[in-house]
Amino acid sequence: MMTAPTLRDVYRARKTIAPYVNRTPLVSAPWLSAQIDGSVSLKLETVQDIGAFKIRGATNRLQQMSAAERECGVVAVSTGNHGRAVASAAQRLGISAVVCMSELVQPNKIDAIRALGAEVRIVGASQDDAEVEAMRLVREEQRIFVHPFDDPEVIAGQGTIGLELIEDMPDIDFVVAGLSGGGLLGGIALALKAICADIRVIGVTMERGAAMIESIKAGAPVTVTELPTLADSLGGGIGLDNRYTFELVRDLIDDLILVSEEQIVAAMRALYYQQRLVTEGGAAVGVAALMHGLIDGLIGRGACVISGANVDMQTFARIVDASGNESASTSHPSSIQ
Repeated sequence: MMTAPTLRDVYRARKTIAPYVNRTPLVSAPWLSAQIDGSVSLKLETVQDIGAFKIRGATNRLQQMSAAERECGVVAVSTGNHGRAVASAAQRLGISAVVCMSELVQPNKIDAIRALGAEVRIVGASQDDAEVEAMRLVREEQRIFVHPFDDPEVIAGQGTIGLELIEDMPDIDFVVAGLSGGGLLGGIALALKAICADIRVIGVTMERGAAMIESIKAGAPVTVTELPTLADSLGGGIGLDNRYTFELVRDLIDDLILVSEEQIVAAMRALYYQQRLVTEGGAAVGVAALMHGLIDGLIGRGACVISGANVDMQTFARIVDASGNESASTSHPSSIQ
């Protein structure tokens, strides 16, 4: 069994992924800063080559694989961003990759993964069904499973965002980021808290199917019902056998915040009209919390991680142009994981 990641692992990950992953910009957001007693900047993971932060963890995981493991090939379960990241890293290394997805995944997301050379297998109507197929490939073909979040090397890769934040903003007081399985938020918190324990780390997720928050409340990983949401890249469970991210979130995250679908829509619009940013729903949850004053006592200088831009453009156009029933857009969730 692998050991829990440390700050040293995050620094090692940064060296490993540096040739392949963009160091992303930190840009000011005066309109958002006006909502708090301080200032907020946006960490734009949207400018990664695959349009999302997931490339960091996937690249670190595959780069660390032995020659024998690479010969076996890899398999992943995804609704989009993780699969795209694994496919990209695998293509670069010449590794065979299979991405298992459910029937609910939008065709454009499937096409993006296939364009990177990975095989896509559509199995069942949920990520649980897709995972069954992935585990079969692990057993029968000895493929290496690349977990989307609960893996020390994936967590360390995502944690490199924390290193960039504290280097670009040495006096940083807080970070706000989306929360799903905990790889992103856990990795960032691991890096920042090891350097300065006083930095406040805040996780935000949607009200519909908040698996990590429900698990923290219960004191152990629990299952939740997946519901339609614009932030579907934050959906899914954390795994009842979760080994790393549950403890990272439980022990290191200072605040856990829920946002509504209407608040997510408002944040996606604001990011477009104020910053000219196209974002998926899961990437806008932190801004939603800041815009609507949901984080108590927020002062000083901080950053909000904008985690991805991979949104169906027809859905996005409806959101930014709509003036009426905003929540209707959630019947066709379009962010990808």
